[in-house]
Amino acid sequence: MNSPKVVVEGLCKVFGSNPKQALAMLAGGATKEEVFARTGQIVGVHNASFEVREGEIFVLMGLSGSGKSTLIRLINRLVEPSAGKVLIDGRDVASVPRADLTALRRKDMSMVFQSFALMPQRNVLTNAAFGLEVAGVGRKEREARALTVLEQVGLAPFAHKLPAELSGGMQQRVGLARALAVNPSLMIMDEAFSALDPLKRKEMQNVLLELQREQQRTILFVSHDLEEAMRIGTRIAIMEGGRVVQIGTPQEIIKNPADDYVRAFFEGIDTSRYLTAGDLMQTDDVPLLHAPQLNASSVAATLNGSADYAFVLDSERRIRGFVCRDATGGASTQLNQIECIHRGTPLNDVVDRVVASHAPLPVVDADGFYCGSVNKTNVLNVLTRHRGSHHV
Repeated sequence: MNSPKVVVEGLCKVFGSNPKQALAMLAGGATKEEVFARTGQIVGVHNASFEVREGEIFVLMGLSGSGKSTLIRLINRLVEPSAGKVLIDGRDVASVPRADLTALRRKDMSMVFQSFALMPQRNVLTNAAFGLEVAGVGRKEREARALTVLEQVGLAPFAHKLPAELSGGMQQRVGLARALAVNPSLMIMDEAFSALDPLKRKEMQNVLLELQREQQRTILFVSHDLEEAMRIGTRIAIMEGGRVVQIGTPQEIIKNPADDYVRAFFEGIDTSRYLTAGDLMQTDDVPLLHAPQLNASSVAATLNGSADYAFVLDSERRIRGFVCRDATGGASTQLNQIECIHRGTPLNDVVDRVVASHAPLPVVDADGFYCGSVNKTNVLNVLTRHRGSHHV
């Protein structure tokens, strides 16, 4: 498990002249609406606590006004908290002197906004190098670093073009390149792709996922779009009325939505697309035999009931193959080879492989150890449940 990069503890933000009064009401169980009605104070964020792990894409999600943008501005201290703590690499951002805060933002936090905020009179290269220029890096070095990052996002051939000569998707790539050029340890992306059309948006998500595979940065990504969150998020935090109502992997949230608010996000979405072999597998569907016990009597005893197959494992619980009944219906000791499926394999790939196989397929973890099995019935049940309930 990676160590936490960001730790948020009991974070609150009340906009108004008397935040203490509002915090006391919230502590007594009042809602954001009740606080506003009685005091005129606006609750931006209430009692948010979570950790963002090193190297993950942590998505903050919620409807407009749920508090997600205020929350990230508390994390980089563009907004001062009313209560609570934000620790980045163990350092409390709320207690950092103002003079150090600018340096912290330049070196450790890059932000990418929905508006590309490019300087129209500068070309792509000097736009991408701007953060380094502000940090005092010499021209030759900053342009070399900016060009490397432009290559990573596929824009090197456009280095000397002006922003106005680029499409919206390309302009957003320049914004991403500018954020990456300073080599931040934490990237904050606020609705970064939401101004783009659906095709360009997916393209930018792919660019981000590709960069993430290579660079493993810590990214805090704000979105109001569940499909985007599910596609790019390692974990998702869902916000409502200034509170964090659920945190989990896309699969955990699909399988166990915390309440009706979370459930409503899935309306009309085919959630089965985000499931993996690990979500489909059964752990006790196929009997198991250990390689040293592979003899006629043990196979006959194992296949004595309704089972037609048994997986054979070695002493470390790795798959050696499978045994099955022979043509006469008796048990055979012949070891047949079988392809394993990794537990993170997406549903569509699982379907293709299960359909092409006569036998159930074993599911293994990253180290190759046996976890369970999938067969045609598992897949059909899951597809019916997810697609049927979402009118897709």
